Amino acid sequence: MNILRTISRIIVGLVFIFSGIVKAIDPMGSAYKFHDYFQAFNLQFLDFLSLPLAILLCTAEFIAGFSVLTGLKQKTGIWLVMILMIIFTPLTLVLAITNPVSDCGCFGDAIVLTNWETFAKNIVLLVFTLILFNSRNKSGSVLKSSKEWIGLTSAIVLFVLFSVYNLIYLPLIDFLPYKTGTKIEDKMIIPEGVAPDEYETTFIYEKNGVKKEFSLNDYPANDSSWIFVDQKSVLLKKGYVPPIHDFNFTAMNGEDITQKILTYPGYSLLMISKKLEDTRNGQLEEGFNTGSFCMKKGIYFYVITASGSEKARSYGDGFIFCSGDETTLKTMIRSNPGYILLKDGTIMEKWSWANLPDFEYFEKLVLESSGDLNIKLD
Repeated sequence: MNILRTISRIIVGLVFIFSGIVKAIDPMGSAYKFHDYFQAFNLQFLDFLSLPLAILLCTAEFIAGFSVLTGLKQKTGIWLVMILMIIFTPLTLVLAITNPVSDCGCFGDAIVLTNWETFAKNIVLLVFTLILFNSRNKSGSVLKSSKEWIGLTSAIVLFVLFSVYNLIYLPLIDFLPYKTGTKIEDKMIIPEGVAPDEYETTFIYEKNGVKKEFSLNDYPANDSSWIFVDQKSVLLKKGYVPPIHDFNFTAMNGEDITQKILTYPGYSLLMISKKLEDTRNGQLEEGFNTGSFCMKKGIYFYVITASGSEKARSYGDGFIFCSGDETTLKTMIRSNPGYILLKDGTIMEKWSWANLPDFEYFEKLVLESSGDLNIKLD
């Protein structure tokens, strides 16, 4: 029994620690997941809690696992694990049945599980949790009670600071497709032989006031007596989706500049703001000043946003403003605004608003690119 309890303690502790850490590495990603759930269940009025709940959840998971694994206030840790499992096991069953969001986000973007896979994982984990809970009174003390509380409190403070650091300065580990060193076009390729999405398309035609549905094989394409009304497509089987499948940007004048960004051999700096109106003016001004400097030095500068064209134009006509899908921008960088430096379509560097380099960095970049390192910087 002691061996089974030890195995359960190790498994539960490691799973909860891992789950907490990967969420803390990308707290904004967890906040986006809370936002998705609030939208799916018509709880938009709770959206302001998305980020606080994301940090609270990852901290609770980490501390519960840390307590169970190390033995510091282990009985308290077992209770916390049990409470979390009581909450999330039935919740993940509901999510698996209703499927409001395809990925529950239990392991962030480090490991993507379907809702049914998440529920199955929770069932297995619940078994080990029940073993620990039934033998919780056998939990001893590693240190004096006061020292154990000091240890746990210190771990909580350090963990929250770690989460905040990743929130401000971008995730320490980038689990998303747009990581540094990625050549974007390579991640957009669909390999030969892989199965695409399979859809069933139904055509709706009307004749003599009567509507009828047809399949792709029998619709009356050559019978003018039938009038086309509508068509609908239902996904039958999910096919291969490349890691990057939504990199598509349009300038405010309607020009598609996607290929221009991807194929330009020199440096390009993308300033990404999912919503300009949600960004502090001081941060925008710093980005625009950096953009102006880069343009003077021969570095292309684009402002990419999901804000409307009228909002973009209100900031002046000196920059190339581009529209993009908000979800894509959130995936590209976890900061508003955030910055991606490209060269020949490859991501060279990424920064948040908090660690955007000064002008000297970009000037040195241009000099290194031209091979003239002996020119004195201004």
